[in-house]
Order: sequence, then structure tokens, then C-alpha cells
Amino acid sequence: MTSTSSAYGELRAQLDSLTTEAFRPELAGIDRLATLDIARIMNGEDRTVPDAVAAQLPLIAAAIDATAERMARGGRLVYAGAGTPGRLGVLDASECPPTFNTGPGEVVGLIAGGPGAVVQAAEGAEDSPELAAADLDALRIGPDDTVVGISASGRTPYAVGAVVRARALGALTVGLSCNANSPLAAAADHGIEVVTGPELLTASTRLKAGTAQKLVLNMISTITMIRLGKTYGNLMVDLRASNEKLRARSRRIVSLATGASEAEIEAALTATGGEVKNAILTLLGPVDAPTAARLLTESGGHLRAALRYAAAASVSTSAPAPAPAEE
Repeated sequence: MTSTSSAYGELRAQLDSLTTEAFRPELAGIDRLATLDIARIMNGEDRTVPDAVAAQLPLIAAAIDATAERMARGGRLVYAGAGTPGRLGVLDASECPPTFNTGPGEVVGLIAGGPGAVVQAAEGAEDSPELAAADLDALRIGPDDTVVGISASGRTPYAVGAVVRARALGALTVGLSCNANSPLAAAADHGIEVVTGPELLTASTRLKAGTAQKLVLNMISTITMIRLGKTYGNLMVDLRASNEKLRARSRRIVSLATGASEAEIEAALTATGGEVKNAILTLLGPVDAPTAARLLTESGGHLRAALRYAAAASVSTSAPAPAPAEE
């Protein structure tokens, strides 16, 4: 047997051991079914995914708390994956600036093969842990950063290599996979294994596994941003109004948070340069725009804390002067 044949035999044995790669003989005739029947089967498969995610919630929460702690110190959240997992990471990262007003490079999605691999598969790139290390080195990853390796199999060299390199650089690492006892989870500080089982189409992990990964990434980014004060209740008060729809949404958010009139909302947004969080603070504080900006800076961007500061300042300035001492 040649070395190449031996390598392929070893890889096949690895794949045979993965639940995401398992063959389901009961679905071998699925191509003969009516379209509605196939759709029902797929829908039934998808219903199992939330339960698989639920089994990992304590581990997910621990990873989020650790991520938020570092991001509060100025760290970044970096996703790294190949193929579908890489695209899901890029998608989640790209939605953070308009949703949470994150700064450039604050949430980053790395995909094996570079940005072009988002729209055109670069399958060979996933086999290179060295490529992952180079991508992380280009970002100058450090101790305050969090790197999330994403891989359905849990063995993709690019994702595992990213976690190994990030950990060597002192960063917090999370390994998100869909198989138990994965090398990715073993390499990470926080291993999250959402076991979704065999796919409807054998080894097509863009299906249940992809859905599970999207659900977990939703949690990681959204709850981290909640912990960082990017929301007020369930309102996106750090929303960046970059188009007409978002400008209308920003006004609705101020309205829901304050109950102010349309005229008051327009005046507040104008005074604060369109910053939703600042506008809410001027209305609920009530404080002027410069004071709102200062209080938010002092509170680390947390609107509830800024409102407490404003209330405390109001009480101290409105308190009666002490009576003069009797002689």
C-alpha cells in the first residue's frame, strides 16, 4: 500500500467514526419520495437541533462570559472556519457593525482560503493549520482576544490550527463542533460539542450541523453584546442607522424606550448626532447631549448605569442646601 493510500485509509477511518458522516440506510430511497414528504422529513430533522444546542447551554454560557470579559478590556471576537462553518462565522461577524455598532475589526470572520472562499469554495485550504496560524498572526492576536474555531466534524485542520495558534498566543479559545470527543474541543479552553447526528444527505453538514452552528454563533455574538451594554432591555440601542429602514427603526427604538413624542425624538436624535443610546439618555436622564456622551463614556457604554449616574447627579444638585450652623 502506498503512503497516499495509507493516508486516505486513515482519513476514511476517521470519517467513519463521526456521527455527522454516518450513513442512514432508512433514507436510501429518499429520492423516490414526493417533494412534500421529503420536506416533512427535513423539517422533522431540523426540529431536533434546538434540543442538541440546549444540552450545551452551560458550556455556551461559560464561553460567552469569558469572551465578554475580554472584549470589555478591548479584545476582539474572531471566528475561524472552513467551508460552511467559515461562511457562518463571516456572516455573524458582518452583521455585528449594523446591529451593535461594533468598531472596525472588533468582530472578525476568518475563512480558509480568504474572503473569496465565501462565494466560491476553496476546499483544499481547510487542510492547512499553517494557513490558520498565518491568518491569526496577521491580526496580531493577543491575550484579550477570543478565537472561536468552527468545524462540523471537529477535526478540520484549519479550525484546529486556529485554536492551537490562538491559545499559544494567550488568547481565549472556543471550539465549536458537532461531534463528541473532537480534537477541536480538546484543543480549546471551551469545547462546545453540539451533537446533531447523521444528516439527511450523508455528510452534508451544511444541514443540521450548519443550523446548530448558526444558533450557537447567534448566542455568542448577541449575548456577548448584551453583556457589553450594547442593548437596553431587548432594544438594539447601539444600532447604526446606515439606511432608511434603520433610521426609521432607530426612531422606533427611542420611542419604545422613552414613550416620547415624535418631535421630542427628532430633537433628541438631532442633538446627539443620531446616536440612539445618547438620545434615550437625554430624554430619560434628562440631561443634555454633551452630558449624555460623558455619562455613557464613564459607564463603559452601559445605558442603565448611565441613567443611574444621571439620577444620582439630579438628586445631589436638587438637594436643599444645609442650614447654617447656629452661633
